[in-house]
Amino acid sequence: MHVSGYNCIAGQRSAQGQTLVYSIDAHTGERLPGAFHQATLDEVDAAVAAASAAFPLYRQLPATRRAEFIEAIAEELDRLDDDFIALTCQETALPSARIVGERGRTSGQMRLFAQVLRRGDFYSARIDQALPTRTPLPRPDLRQYRIGVGPVAVFGASNFPLAFSTAGGDTAAALAAGCPVVFKAHSGHMATAERVAEALIRAAERTNMPVGVFNMIFGSGVGEALVKHPGIQAVGFTGSLKGGRALCDIAAARPHPIPVFAEMSSINPVLVLPQALETRGAQIAKELCGSVVQGCGQFCTNPGLVLGIRSAAFTAFIEQLGGHLAEQAPQTMLNAGTLTSYSKGLQALLAHPGIEHLSGQAQAGNQAQPQLFGADVSLLLEQNELLQEEVFGPCTIVIQVADEAELLRAVRALHGQLTATLLADEQDLPTFALVFGALEERVGRVLVNGYPTGVEVCDAMVHGGPYPATSDARGTSVGTLAIDRFLRPVCYQNVPDSLLPAALQDANPLGIQRLLDGIPSTAALSRLT
Repeated sequence: MHVSGYNCIAGQRSAQGQTLVYSIDAHTGERLPGAFHQATLDEVDAAVAAASAAFPLYRQLPATRRAEFIEAIAEELDRLDDDFIALTCQETALPSARIVGERGRTSGQMRLFAQVLRRGDFYSARIDQALPTRTPLPRPDLRQYRIGVGPVAVFGASNFPLAFSTAGGDTAAALAAGCPVVFKAHSGHMATAERVAEALIRAAERTNMPVGVFNMIFGSGVGEALVKHPGIQAVGFTGSLKGGRALCDIAAARPHPIPVFAEMSSINPVLVLPQALETRGAQIAKELCGSVVQGCGQFCTNPGLVLGIRSAAFTAFIEQLGGHLAEQAPQTMLNAGTLTSYSKGLQALLAHPGIEHLSGQAQAGNQAQPQLFGADVSLLLEQNELLQEEVFGPCTIVIQVADEAELLRAVRALHGQLTATLLADEQDLPTFALVFGALEERVGRVLVNGYPTGVEVCDAMVHGGPYPATSDARGTSVGTLAIDRFLRPVCYQNVPDSLLPAALQDANPLGIQRLLDGIPSTAALSRLT
C-alpha cells in the first residue's frame, strides 16, 4: 500500500505540518505503512480559501455541467480496484462483500444526484408575475429559486468508509447544490480517504471543474478550526452525539452562525405486536437477531430497543432471541476506540440495578460479543438516560409493558430517533393506531414488517429525525432531499429577463418545462399566461 499522506488543497498535495498520524490495521492493531500529515491552521485556511474561490464559478455552472462532474466521480469510484477493496477491509475490518456493495451504493448515490440536477426540480422555482392593475396596490414581478449556500465542511464517518465519507452522501449533496467541499478525513480509514479523494480530483480534472471544488485535510485537531472558519457556510457530520453537539455549539458561537447537519444517536425501537408474535414469533426472533448483529451492530439504524406486551408468547420470544444471539460469533469492530466505547456501554448496563443481562458471553479480548439485556419499563417512563443512549455495537435491550396504554406511554417517553419499526399482522394495526401516530412524532422513518438496518438511497428516503437522532429534523443525510440542506432561496423582484437565472427566464424555453415538471400548477399556469 502506497500513500502520500498529504492534504489535498486546490488540486495539489500539501504537507506543511510536522505532526504525523497513522492508519491502523483494524484486525491486528498494528500501524499500516505510510504516515499522514496533520493539517496546519494555515492549510485549513488554504483549503477553505480554495473552496471559497471556486464557489462563485462552480455554483454558476449549468446544472448539467455539475451533473457531468458528479457522474464522472461515480465512474472513477467504480474503477477503484481490488487492491482498494483490500485496503479498506484492512483499515476497517469490514468484509470485502460489504465494501464492494458500499462502493456501488456510493457511486449510485452520485448518479442519483446527477439525475436531480438534470431534472431541475431542486431549484423549487416559483413565479408570481406582475399584476400592474391590481388594486389598491400593483404587484411587482417576483421570481424565486434556490442557490448553494457556499463552501461546506464535511466530516467522514467511521462506520461507512465510502457511503458516508469522502465521496459520501454529504459530499454528493453539497456538490450537487453547487457548494465546494472541504472534507475532514476520518482517522479510522485515512488511506481509503486518500484513494477516494484522488478519484474525486481525477473527475474534477476530466470535467474541467474549478480548482478547489474539492479539498481534503487530515488530522484529529483540525475540525474545530474548520467549523470556525468564516468561509465555511454549513457542516455535514455523521458520528457520535458528543461529537455532533460539540460541532453544533462551535458553529452556533461563531460571529456568523452556520447550520450543522449532524446525524448523531438513535436506538431505533422495534415494537413486536401481539398478533404478529402469535403467528410468527420464532421467525421474528431469528430475523431480529440478524439485524442486531449485522455489520457487528455498527449501523446508526441498529435496533437497540425491543418493546412488547407481557405475555407467554413474548416471554418465549425473548428466550428465542437470547438463544440466537448466544450462538453468534464475536466480530472485530471498526477500530480499538469503537470496541472500547462498546465495552463501556455494556459495563454501564451491567452496573444498573434495573437492568438484567439475559444473553451473551462476557466481553473480553479484541472482538465484540453480541449481548441481550432486559430492562424494567419504569426506567424508560422515568426518562432514564441509560435507556436513551445508543450502545454502538451488537447489543439490544428488551422491555415488557403491561398493556396497550403502557406501550403508548413508553413510546411517548422516547427521545428522537432515526427509525421505529412495527412488526405487526393486519389485525394489530387498527388496535395500535395511536402508537403508530406517536412514532411518527418521534422518528424520521417508520417501518412496518421490515428491519431498520437497510437504508435505500432514493427520492423518498428520510435518514434523519428529531434530536438527538439529528441536529435538524427537517433534513436527511440519505436520499435526494439531502440537497435541501445546502441550498437557500433567493427572490428576484422586477429583474430583467436577461439578468435572471436561466431556470426563471421567460426567454428560456426549457424553463417552462421545468416549471411544469417541478412547481405548483398555479405558478406554472401563471408562467404561461
